[in-house]
Amino acid sequence: MKKLIFLMVIFASTLAEAQLTPATSGVTYGSAVKAKYAISVEDLSTRLDSKDEFSGKIKGKVLSVCQKKGCWMKLANTKGEEIMIKFEDYGFFVPADIDGKEIVLNGVGKKSVTSVSKLQHYAKDAGKSAEEIAKITESKSEIVFTASGVLVL
Repeated sequence: MKKLIFLMVIFASTLAEAQLTPATSGVTYGSAVKAKYAISVEDLSTRLDSKDEFSGKIKGKVLSVCQKKGCWMKLANTKGEEIMIKFEDYGFFVPADIDGKEIVLNGVGKKSVTSVSKLQHYAKDAGKSAEEIAKITESKSEIVFTASGVLVL
């Protein structure tokens, strides 16, 4: 029992420490990622027009990030769409200072419909006002990318 508690404390402190690591060039969150062969978020959108799923690496600029604990982020593309980024098995988080950074992600992307309640939850996590959250009244079709690793460029 003592060993289990000890391991849980070590895991929690490691997770907290990872959360404090600033998003500077070369820092990786989750599993290791290299920038080589990453496609743009625009290419991801185009590929998902004809396929159900994309597995591989994408490159883009962080538009926003969960301000509570870094458990999701959004990338922008030139089509004005946002790409929702979640993290595989909720296994890692990213710091709030990753906002605005260029990154490469490894994982799987799919088109998905996000419910009103989820969209409102994400808006709350992003620090939006109650008035802004109340304006969210329709579900949204979007690309959701589940990342196993994130590399800050």
